[in-house]
Amino acid sequence: MIGESTTPMAKRPGEETAALAANAAALQQRMADAAARSGRAPEDITLVAVSKTVPPARLRAAFALGFHIFGENRVQEAQEKQSALDDLAIRWELIGHLQTNKAVRAVRLFARVQSVDSVRVAEALDARAAEAGRILPVLLEVNVAEEPNKTGALPADVPQVATALARCDHLRPEGLMTVAPLVARAEEARPVFRRLRLLADRLRETAPCGADGGWRQLSMGMSDDFEVAIEEGATIVRLGRALFGARPLA
Repeated sequence: MIGESTTPMAKRPGEETAALAANAAALQQRMADAAARSGRAPEDITLVAVSKTVPPARLRAAFALGFHIFGENRVQEAQEKQSALDDLAIRWELIGHLQTNKAVRAVRLFARVQSVDSVRVAEALDARAAEAGRILPVLLEVNVAEEPNKTGALPADVPQVATALARCDHLRPEGLMTVAPLVARAEEARPVFRRLRLLADRLRETAPCGADGGWRQLSMGMSDDFEVAIEEGATIVRLGRALFGARPLA
């Protein structure tokens, strides 16, 4: 779907940086067009650059192009990259599944955890955030399509987990996150994104957080379907391959 992302970038540093800049410009235009179609400004949508397996040198190049929010899937990989890039003002977010035994490091490393998917994970993060003396922003991950091989709270369990999150003194629930199924056409993912938006609307009534009811952030849409997600109300899109190019097979 995105010409620059179907093959790995060139290995020469100059060519690699040029390809990254071209991908970035194309993405920004596509995001702006999708925002316009949904009656919003491009500034309403945050791009989280998915940095899984991307080496620090390429992340430096992305940072220089204006990408300052990176999303990591694994705590250990994020920790290693933060050490290599600690001179940059990067905002790191966890977008992958979190095991409760890594909650201590997650609280220390990430500005936000997008993948809270159970009461157990919520309680573990809340306890560790209390120990660290901070309020941790979080998103509730929802397995909207109920795929058996994916993490995320099932839609039927969302009210219970959301209520637990709203009661955690050291967590700040900001919204919902989902990973749509792989589909042949991006349009086929639209019902998933729409359902997530409706779930958030309902939570503002049944498990309100803050003066405005909360649950305003919708993290949905990845490289193959982000435009449809934006049209359905995404406030955060998570883009890796479309920005950095295809990951090596090995």
